[in-house]
Amino acid sequence: MQGPSNKSIVGDLLDYLNESWTQFHATAEAKRQLLAAGFHLLNENDEWDLKPGGRYFFTRNMSSLVAFAIGEKYSISNGFHIIAAHTDSPCLKLKPISASSKCGCLMVNVQTYGGGLWHTWFDRDLSVAGRVIVRADDDCFQHKLVKIKRPILRVPTLAIHLDRTVNKDGFKPNLETHLIPLFAKKMENTLVETKEKNNVSSKDVHHPLLLQILSNELSCKVDDILNIELNVCDTQPSCLGGANNEFIFSGRLDNLASSFCALRALVDSCASAGDLSNEGAIRMVALFDNEEVGSDSYQGAGAPTIFEGMRRIIDCLDSQCVRENRFARAVRHSFLVSADMAHGVHPNFMEKHEEHHRPELQKGLVIKHNANQRYATSGVTAFLFKEVARMNNLPTQEFVVRNDMGCGSTIGPILASGVGIRTVDCGIAQLSMHRY
Repeated sequence: MQGPSNKSIVGDLLDYLNESWTQFHATAEAKRQLLAAGFHLLNENDEWDLKPGGRYFFTRNMSSLVAFAIGEKYSISNGFHIIAAHTDSPCLKLKPISASSKCGCLMVNVQTYGGGLWHTWFDRDLSVAGRVIVRADDDCFQHKLVKIKRPILRVPTLAIHLDRTVNKDGFKPNLETHLIPLFAKKMENTLVETKEKNNVSSKDVHHPLLLQILSNELSCKVDDILNIELNVCDTQPSCLGGANNEFIFSGRLDNLASSFCALRALVDSCASAGDLSNEGAIRMVALFDNEEVGSDSYQGAGAPTIFEGMRRIIDCLDSQCVRENRFARAVRHSFLVSADMAHGVHPNFMEKHEEHHRPELQKGLVIKHNANQRYATSGVTAFLFKEVARMNNLPTQEFVVRNDMGCGSTIGPILASGVGIRTVDCGIAQLSMHRY
């Protein structure tokens, strides 16, 4: 972070992290940046009209996004150069019936999403953010994003005086009974007056006070809130830290850091008028939801989103003639980088890493290997990735998990097998993955 351009990129990353409390907000911010950069928004329901030199994108479920730029020298069966990442992070999500009360306190029922370090959610200044479905003035329905920036929730830790053995036996909270956020004291004036409805409404399943807070933020009536899809979020802003400001202190680095880098690479690589003039391929970025829970969803990498998108692009650009297996040949000429954060070696737990594969912070991108195909990297794709890095004077590192430990996975194997595309798994080394 020495030059002014690097400082600008780091500042922009911090802004992206602070905007992107949820997968919906991360996608909305990506959409805003793409529109500002001159990309054209497509609708999956419409017929597409694509041209060489054009820049386009589409979203799905407001939580996943595919953006691409077509080289002006593109010819049929040329390949795609793709970076794929994900917008979601482990978190707490409100249950469909979130309202409950205990001991004169209003509580908010939550469910765990992904494999989080749940003990890190205790004693944090928490709030909510996500998507709300509201009734508009014309009696139609709208999706609206909401973010309550002030802390309104907290999961209190039990005092040491009531749990004397916690430091010896370990902190082992029951995720169903001990991880319920405290919202407010139960008082008569917390009730909100609403119109009588014949059917069950949001006020019957969520605290009226919570709905009032949401309606104030959205500038709508409480009765117009028809459904909510909210994450519990930490309100502490992302920031620089360390003695030399060499670290980024933030939640959701997995995998918003990769999403930001992929997005920034695409935008910067075609920012000027001539940046696509000598390009013969199609540059693409795909940001998916639900990676943390397996990707098997309409908006996840397990859906045929990228496969269908690639095929539609080829069909649009080859509308004047029909050539044998043009899409299959384009896939054979393509390359995908599955970008997901990597486990940097922890100075207090060095033994948790395989002795000869200990990626360090700020020592280069980490190439991930796994013989059991938990990562999609092969000898060929690792070599090609390292050659590109070498040509651009970028250092790389290698990661392999210990044989006596389980290995995580990414969207890399899902996309490699689903599309049939050569793939390398890589990431930026970080600490404290999957905390709040």
